[in-house]
Amino acid sequence: AWVAALAIRHRGLAFAAVNPAMPMSGFVRESKAEILTGLAKGGAPVARFIVIQATLSPEERLREAERFLEREGLPLPIVVKPDVGQRGEGVSIARDRAGLAERLATAQGDVIVQEYISGREFGVFYIRHPKETQGTIFSITDKRLIGVVGDGSRTLEELILADARAVSMAPTFLDRHAARLGEVVAEGERFELTEVGNHCRGALFLDGGHFATPELTRAIDTVSQGYSGFYFGRYDLRVPSEDDFRAGRGFAILELNGVTSEATHIYDPQAGLFAAWRTLFKQWRLAFEIGAENLDRGAPRTPLRELLGLIREHFFGRRR
Repeated sequence: AWVAALAIRHRGLAFAAVNPAMPMSGFVRESKAEILTGLAKGGAPVARFIVIQATLSPEERLREAERFLEREGLPLPIVVKPDVGQRGEGVSIARDRAGLAERLATAQGDVIVQEYISGREFGVFYIRHPKETQGTIFSITDKRLIGVVGDGSRTLEELILADARAVSMAPTFLDRHAARLGEVVAEGERFELTEVGNHCRGALFLDGGHFATPELTRAIDTVSQGYSGFYFGRYDLRVPSEDDFRAGRGFAILELNGVTSEATHIYDPQAGLFAAWRTLFKQWRLAFEIGAENLDRGAPRTPLRELLGLIREHFFGRRR
């Protein structure tokens, strides 16, 4: 309702024109693969991937994935995720052939099989007004995967319940690792509770604004301007080290999210509610300003009926 009210106030669906390069500017049900392909064509360092169609049998899916790994010279582990999805739903890491086969066999819809990139993970929110020659970094999120360290005497379940961070998402972690809760974790061994840098999946998000440098801004701006029609969104990327990140080098893009991206640094435990609201209001104000400018420049207008149909399809699986 809030988005609809803003849409009417700002000359129709202005926010849907913020990224002409993306269907509905990346509002909902956009193809991750199409966006990554657009970035790659502009020279962006995208983690290598392949799309495997849902119409293939489980055996054919596995063969396609194995051919991709062989062709690209990629070892396991490998990332498997839905081509259309949000908030980390359905994202997993296959660490052996059996795991890969299982994930492909149970996947719903088209799936992406993507190169696994090690290193530090960050979310970088980029914004550029069409009238400006250079963009800016609006937000940086330092993503930390959650784990517990064994002491040689307590079980995994006991370690989860005793950890100040892990216990806050105990139901999620206990369910995810149910088969191993009774295991005693060796002294000094780290047991990773999360595999992907998603807040809903248990990752810790911290404000990474202190990582911003002119070098990083230039690197992100160069990548972004190579993707014609992109002005507003958040990159999820991994980089070998913090020094590389500050220098704007060596990063690999995992995903790019469009207009419904969040400046996820607001989920830092030290961030206040009112500060988060200010960030979100500023973010959406900029989205509408950019969208309105793009409409003035001739970007296609999205009818409200089309938007509502897409939302209906997303939540109820059908369009009218």
